[in-house]
Amino acid sequence: MTEQTMTAPELVNDKKEDLYTAKPWQLVWRRFSKHTLAMISLWFLSLLILAAIFADMVAPYSPFEVQRLRTLAPPTSIHLFHEGAFVGPFVYGLARERDPETARVSFVEDTEKVLPIRLFQPGDDYNFFGLFQSNIHLFGVDDRRNQINLLGTDDLGRDVFSRLMHGARVSLSAGLVGVAFAFVLGLTLGSISGYFGGWIDSSIQRLMEFIRSIPTIPLWMGLAAALPIAWDPIFVYVLITLILALIGWTHLARVVRGQFFAIRNEDYVLAARLAGASEYRIITKHMLPSMTSYIIAALTLAVPEMILGETALSFLGLGLRPPVVSWGVLLQDAQNLRSISLAPWLLSPGIAVVLTVLAFNFLGDGLRDAADPYGQ
Repeated sequence: MTEQTMTAPELVNDKKEDLYTAKPWQLVWRRFSKHTLAMISLWFLSLLILAAIFADMVAPYSPFEVQRLRTLAPPTSIHLFHEGAFVGPFVYGLARERDPETARVSFVEDTEKVLPIRLFQPGDDYNFFGLFQSNIHLFGVDDRRNQINLLGTDDLGRDVFSRLMHGARVSLSAGLVGVAFAFVLGLTLGSISGYFGGWIDSSIQRLMEFIRSIPTIPLWMGLAAALPIAWDPIFVYVLITLILALIGWTHLARVVRGQFFAIRNEDYVLAARLAGASEYRIITKHMLPSMTSYIIAALTLAVPEMILGETALSFLGLGLRPPVVSWGVLLQDAQNLRSISLAPWLLSPGIAVVLTVLAFNFLGDGLRDAADPYGQ
């Protein structure tokens, strides 16, 4: 019987039967797909992560390419019509002008230079994660003297959009890797503390209180002064990520401990003990799955905290340093009023941080509501 020939009550009964026979992940997806903001955030973050992974290809230029004649150039406008005729997406060339009174350099569009935007345009060579060499970029223009700067250039003439894409790779990976370490520590120590109690619980709680009592700003200032400038930037990046994880696991561990105290005497836990299940199996197969909704929400909400931590530290000069490109490092260029007044596009990394944090928060809300076993 097709859906068109079924009556309304039959359709309702068929949907109820599908609901009763659906797998848990299918029920979670059904509820999650009804959360509009969460779905939009999922698509946004998916595109952002893909752009970060393929940043060498997505970025039209190298993040370190200096153009002395294009310093603080404004964002390039994309046009479709030239002199009333449809040409397709293109940009005009830029001409430099200098004010005779203030000697200030400004840029105006040279309408005689029409530069079509081409997809998969050859450009700067790059090494894709050490796997192969390529020079194909997602978009670009043929003229090497003129560029397409979607977000303008900085005070050295480097393309802000290209640096933003490469910075996303560092900032997002720092957040994800830091959360992975903190998540494992928080779940492991929190579950052990809440399940066993006694002197084990007291020891873990004293460790958590010691870590939470450490003032973070003086700690980072001391580390910034202690780290040799000659150290490899990648090593500093790994060190920053590990320290963020070591500081950030305590909140999750405390909440997991409280939940374990609440459920460790439930009937299903006692039944598992009587059945001879090991302590490891009781914790991982019975107790932790009952906290799935909170764990998912905590995971997604912890990522933006790590991203904000890395961004703030790099912005203050206490975290990552050039030549590493991250959103916090990029925001250092917008620390003065001159940059904000003359080149407001340098604040684009800050906008990227805000959008990413909001997207993770909306995604966490949607996943928490969808994974809630008591939700409708």
